[in-house]
Amino acid sequence: MFICMGEWEPTWSTRAAEEAEAVAAIPCSGHGRAYLDGLILKGHEHVHVCECNSCNGGSDCFKFLSDCIANASSGDPYFLEPFWMRHAASSAILVSGWHRMSYSYSDGSYISEVLVKYIQKVHSIVGNAITKGRYFIFGSGSTQLFNAAVYALSLNSSVSPAKVVATTPYYPLYRTQTQLFNSRDFSYEGDTSLWKNNTDSNSRFIEFVTSPNNPDGKLTKRVLEGPNVKTIYDRAYYWPHFTAIPSPADEDLMLFTISKLTGHAGSRFGWAIIKDEAVYQKMLIYLQLNTIGVSRDVQLRALKLLDVIVEGDGKEIFQFAYSTMRDRWIRLKQVISESKRFSLQKLSPQYCTFFKRVRDPSPAYAWLKCERQEESNCYEILEAAGIIGREGSDYSADNRYLRLSLIKSQDDFEILINKFKSLVAKEMETQPTIIRSA
Repeated sequence: MFICMGEWEPTWSTRAAEEAEAVAAIPCSGHGRAYLDGLILKGHEHVHVCECNSCNGGSDCFKFLSDCIANASSGDPYFLEPFWMRHAASSAILVSGWHRMSYSYSDGSYISEVLVKYIQKVHSIVGNAITKGRYFIFGSGSTQLFNAAVYALSLNSSVSPAKVVATTPYYPLYRTQTQLFNSRDFSYEGDTSLWKNNTDSNSRFIEFVTSPNNPDGKLTKRVLEGPNVKTIYDRAYYWPHFTAIPSPADEDLMLFTISKLTGHAGSRFGWAIIKDEAVYQKMLIYLQLNTIGVSRDVQLRALKLLDVIVEGDGKEIFQFAYSTMRDRWIRLKQVISESKRFSLQKLSPQYCTFFKRVRDPSPAYAWLKCERQEESNCYEILEAAGIIGREGSDYSADNRYLRLSLIKSQDDFEILINKFKSLVAKEMETQPTIIRSA
């Protein structure tokens, strides 16, 4: 817990605190939210407005839009918003206008050593990563760290560019970001299956491994082996609310993000845990040249959020988050189980060292498959039913598959469930009735 030393009386902070409290108190009918930066000009003054959930409208978000779609496309983790609203006081920050104006901290670095210690403490509590004796790099979300890692691992690879690969289905940014930067030091070379028996060449391979995987939530391991293979482990979802934690991860290069830990995707903060000092130094150079580090304001907010998590050894946030995600998965599975037209990925209960018991699955996403032979584009089938997801081809998979986000607001999830109930009900109505003889 943060403690201010000495006696003091609030002066300049009072007005800022009152404004923040006033905006936070705008109810938006429980179906939206107001923000300090959510302003419109009304007459000669600025007025805060409600930003409504996707199926609500009106100035106070009270009106339900009956013809709206269930948008399960984005990975916005609003499911954690109720937790932070319950911890409004302990998670709030208020800073002066002259807070951290320098490019760097007083030691000349761009990384808060206090924040590093809090990250280490969170990992120690959860038991999901080894951090002792490791190097830390901060990035603007794990997104920035993807290419920083590829850059560091591809240098001096050989006369040919390093081959960046991943196993289908995989997060599309590995491919699109690598192609965007179009470097002479690395290039995207497709699925690992193309190279499984061909890694003894002079080329270096950089394999992305997402565990748990996005989009199907499965714990995965690297596919390629050999002295020329380097691996980047994307551990964004390796937290107790999305997966069982069987053991602490101990890979050479691991990436994490606050987006899927606390839900603050908009803060854009991620970190890399690195074993090799040479790789660390190369990634550090990349971040210094790219953005001169991560915003000091963002690091302060991350520090405050992690301070809330470590209170009570993380039990409150992870129990809340896990219960929410488990309930959503159970409800969706129940609806889909009545259908022969659709199916979901198979996930099994597993022992979790954090909860010290076997836990049920609670994935961030549903990886839905359209089972009918004639329905080869699942996106179009669901779009016609008022459900929007992400196409399988986005993840280099067949378009019979579709990713559905389960981590948005409760309003969003209820709309999704109701749409599927209607869709499955229509399917049941069209099935022939079987009359059994006496």
